[in-house]
Amino acid sequence: MTRLSLTNLPVAPAVDPRALSVGIVHLGIGAFHRAHQAVVTERAAVESGETRWGITGVSQRSTAVRDQLAPQDGLYSVLERGLGAPSVQVIGSVREVLTVPEDPEAVVARIADPAVAVVTLTVTEKGYRAAGAGLNLDDPEIQADLTGRPPRTVVGQLAAAIARREEPLTIVSCDNLVANGPFLRKLVGDYFDALGKVPEAFEATRFPASMVDRIVPATTDADRGEAARLLGVRDEAVVVAEPFLQWVIEDDFAGDRPAWERGGAVLTADVAPWEQAKLRMLNATHSMLAYLGALRGYETIAEAVRDEELGGLARRLMTEDVVPTLTPPDGLDLAAYGATVLERFENPALKHRTRQVAMDGSVKLPVRMLGTVRDRLAAGAEPRMISLAVAAWMVYVLSTQDLDDPQADRLKSAVADVTEPAKLVDALLAVDSVFTPDLRDSTVLRDLLVDHVTALTH
Repeated sequence: MTRLSLTNLPVAPAVDPRALSVGIVHLGIGAFHRAHQAVVTERAAVESGETRWGITGVSQRSTAVRDQLAPQDGLYSVLERGLGAPSVQVIGSVREVLTVPEDPEAVVARIADPAVAVVTLTVTEKGYRAAGAGLNLDDPEIQADLTGRPPRTVVGQLAAAIARREEPLTIVSCDNLVANGPFLRKLVGDYFDALGKVPEAFEATRFPASMVDRIVPATTDADRGEAARLLGVRDEAVVVAEPFLQWVIEDDFAGDRPAWERGGAVLTADVAPWEQAKLRMLNATHSMLAYLGALRGYETIAEAVRDEELGGLARRLMTEDVVPTLTPPDGLDLAAYGATVLERFENPALKHRTRQVAMDGSVKLPVRMLGTVRDRLAAGAEPRMISLAVAAWMVYVLSTQDLDDPQADRLKSAVADVTEPAKLVDALLAVDSVFTPDLRDSTVLRDLLVDHVTALTH
């Protein structure tokens, strides 16, 4: 079967890719970006008629995406799997892919290009190389960037490009971090402080917060076969997604931007309430189901949520512990949102693997779960359900041989030779990069964790 390209185009993109010039750089061009921001950008271009918002994607490590897209003239398809028949759409917004290991200087040059007005990021929580509320200046890669090599870290790349620019730049974090825009601004500021020189352009740079939501499971051979059947050509870069898509962006831009609101995004003065609802309801429930599901041998989130007991626990997590801590944004019914979350997780067409969602727990726990724990404790409540989710992570750390986590060595060392529930709880509560002293010293939380770990391991 012939391969998707501009000369083999059975389903044309809504915008002619050849007419697009690059105005956006996206750091972290994985499946999520291609199924989310690139789709909204394409829809916005259709509605506005603007052709200046093509995307240069940047891969921080692998050449895989570049190698998939280059023979296809940057084209790829998004296979939507819902409860009905699957559908496919060809996207042409990505006009170029750069890879940091091959040419880190080209990445900085592209961000510094005057034609580029917006940078977006999906580099996962660990890609920010943070330590607490600031940049981890002891990180060897950050140290190497600070010594003057062509930067290979995201913060280093942004700082180097900002220092070269005269035109204002807007940098939009799309990762699951609390107040991700201000947080990224702080990291870049820490980097400049470490260099001993803050360029004037940094003051004009905008870092709006944003919140993203779409389930994008790993693509399988069956998905590639389905896309080929629907397209009539072979697509080596197909990405899979649910029909649901949400992007809420703080309306704080330094200059021009795509008409993303015409592509389905929400522009707002305050992202925080939307972000809190998503992190604490959807993301925390996703993680809870991943850990409990994996411990029960379920391969996918859909299998886990269809387990009557686990589905009930997920529902109780949101209603009993999370909702009382939230102030809903205008237009969002929390009860209805919670029901939608579970409906999406139950979608059998999405093979979202429990182990994929369970990865990087040491970074995800603080932003997805521990704020809820603190708020419930501060209210004098017993955070029973959210502590079960934390306990499930602890047992998962103990029982998983090839733990996929940036702190895997530290975590596995902490639980080495642990045989009793109380000792497991104490060993992991002592990991200060995850748990703060207020949580470590809470007897209410510790007792709950010991009870849950005991139940999960017997």
